[in-house]
Amino acid sequence: MEQRTLGSTGPTVSSLGLGCMAMSDAYGPSDRGESIATIHAALDAGITLLDTGDFYAMGHNEMLLREALKDVSREKVRISVKFGALRGPAGDFIGMDCRPAATKNFLAYSLQRLGTDHVDIYRPARLDPNVPIEDTIGGLADLVKAGYVRHIGLSEVGSDTIRRAHAVHPIADLQIEYSLIERGIERDILKTCRELGIGITAYGVLARGLISGHWSKDSGKAGKDYRLMTPRFQGANLDANLALVDSLRAIANEVGATPAQVAIAWVAAQGREIVPLVGARTRNRLAEALGATKVTLTQAHLAALAKAFPPDVASGTRYAAEQMAHLDSEKPATR
Repeated sequence: MEQRTLGSTGPTVSSLGLGCMAMSDAYGPSDRGESIATIHAALDAGITLLDTGDFYAMGHNEMLLREALKDVSREKVRISVKFGALRGPAGDFIGMDCRPAATKNFLAYSLQRLGTDHVDIYRPARLDPNVPIEDTIGGLADLVKAGYVRHIGLSEVGSDTIRRAHAVHPIADLQIEYSLIERGIERDILKTCRELGIGITAYGVLARGLISGHWSKDSGKAGKDYRLMTPRFQGANLDANLALVDSLRAIANEVGATPAQVAIAWVAAQGREIVPLVGARTRNRLAEALGATKVTLTQAHLAALAKAFPPDVASGTRYAAEQMAHLDSEKPATR
């Protein structure tokens, strides 16, 4: 598989990464055996970047990764971990804590659950409004010096925060949502990252399955699936967003691919500093996603996609209003 380097200081990873959240949390029931088999299939296909969070099902996802990687050489994988999100016993999110002392505590537990002595990329899941980003990054820099963390990343923060963080310690990559129907980073964040030599790991490249070609109005109703509580998956918004897939399917038919493959290939084509994360939790969905690496989009195809999916084409916000209010990435740059 093609390799890409995350920014000017980050690690070299596969051109596709595997996001593991849905194997433990959020999208309804998952099968442990199938999840592990999917991770193994990803590694066999050349994927080296595995993304998780210590709050994904309260540590379950990290323990799942430990089980899947028990017979895999540690140097063959790059593990990216998000931290800082606090959850209650009912699974509800109750805030952020990115104080340096808390960060060290979170990392100690992650290392134990993952069964490793270091994390390749460690990142706060969101900006903690009560802790200056300089303090959070300073604490992470200490963990880099101690050898417990190889690289520092960020997640869902805006240009101003990126600049402040990067001034304290080099940032390897920014993890942020980016897809045909979510192009907010094109306003200024992408430019900022390119200027500073920071890579992008793009999640939500299929808009959480909305533009995969597999979602329907009846999807997700069989189990607890948080997507059904987000505006883009509700009512008239869902109808409008599903209608967008028709344009995607037409282009996919032209290139002999599936809508999901074209959507992933489009993100990958936006720059070599961008690594799409695919959230496959079954081997079938993974195989489809891997097919995106063989899709070549011509300038004509890219122009057609740009016309069909202009900025702000999506109906509804990507998160509920309360969560949107906490996204530093939604704030415009001041310089």
